Amino acid sequence: MNTTEIFLIAMAIIFTVPYLIWRLGRTDYYAPLVVVQIITGILLGPGILGRAFPEYYQFVFNPTVIQSLNGIAWWAVMLFVMIAGVELDLRKAWEHRRESGITAGLALGTPLLFGCAAAALMLMSDGWMGPKALSWQFVVGVGMACAVTALPILILLMEKLDVLRQPIGQRILRYASLDDIAIWGVLALILMDWERIGRQGSFLVAFVIAAWLFHRLMQRLAEADRWYVALIWLAVVSFGADWAGLHFMVGAFLAGASMEADWFDQAKMDQLRHHVLLVVMPVFFLSTGLRTNWNVGGAAVFIAAAMLLVASVSGKLLGVRIAGKVLKWAPGEASVIGWLLQTKALIMIIFANILLDKQIITSETFTALLLMAVASTMLTVPMVAPKLAGLKSLIQRSA
Repeated sequence: MNTTEIFLIAMAIIFTVPYLIWRLGRTDYYAPLVVVQIITGILLGPGILGRAFPEYYQFVFNPTVIQSLNGIAWWAVMLFVMIAGVELDLRKAWEHRRESGITAGLALGTPLLFGCAAAALMLMSDGWMGPKALSWQFVVGVGMACAVTALPILILLMEKLDVLRQPIGQRILRYASLDDIAIWGVLALILMDWERIGRQGSFLVAFVIAAWLFHRLMQRLAEADRWYVALIWLAVVSFGADWAGLHFMVGAFLAGASMEADWFDQAKMDQLRHHVLLVVMPVFFLSTGLRTNWNVGGAAVFIAAAMLLVASVSGKLLGVRIAGKVLKWAPGEASVIGWLLQTKALIMIIFANILLDKQIITSETFTALLLMAVASTMLTVPMVAPKLAGLKSLIQRSA
């Protein structure tokens, strides 16, 4: 077979296997399709399929096919991260800055500390820290991975629970939006290369000037033109960030965060997110699975994943519970908000991909983080749905 035919076989596998598992297994309550796609990516990776059927794996996922899949995956994740940046609503957070600041700070800071402690324990064994990492970069990177809230997946889950457009849903989006800013800020700090500080500084100065000009341009364009120009802006800013050594996904987030949500029709933006998830993100999940590794031993990876899961979930729940005490929330409120905010999945996986690309973590640590992200996301709906059913009045609370 030629490369095109093998590529199409790979694409058929990518879209068929997770869909059949999701639809025939009726996993939606515990694992939405996006989570099943992530799990399938792991199963199709070298650690499982590659070991069970090495000849088949090497035939389908040969270097040329993987290179083609990676190109699609890069563009898919850039679009997804851009949309996450556009959907940040910092004006609402500013209107409720005391409540939002306390909750977001504790919801991020507590699991960050717990995650850093778990990362420090991992440093006691070889095989977890990447070859180009300093110890503090590894510890903070893994700690932040435990603290991440996946804003796009959070939106999908709150839609499923019918609370997205309710007051409590809007509150949770405010908290997650502030945490998103902090996450990408910390990532930029971790990736700061003091040997290339001049290049990185030049990029940031150029970005500020270009963003000002971009704003003026977008305000004068019709909405139909804004969508096209936004894609040009995405490519340019992502290139600049990667050239500066900050990684193209940091640039994708900056491109989205520098846009105003009201420049675009909200329904169309929701459709774009849906179509990106449907059409191209499954390729990213597969390419993510191809990066998993179990060389330190499957048991060690699972133990590390379990430790990171405990640090992530307990830290998030404790942080939000403390915020609830300070802000005098109703009984049960902190638990619902804490469980929703610990949703990980895509943003954590994107975050971990960047750490792996920059060799701050090894593929074994990446695999442990990936397992932690999947498990924490699968816990969300089963834990939250029964609590919401018994707390109808909570849904309407705006602060």
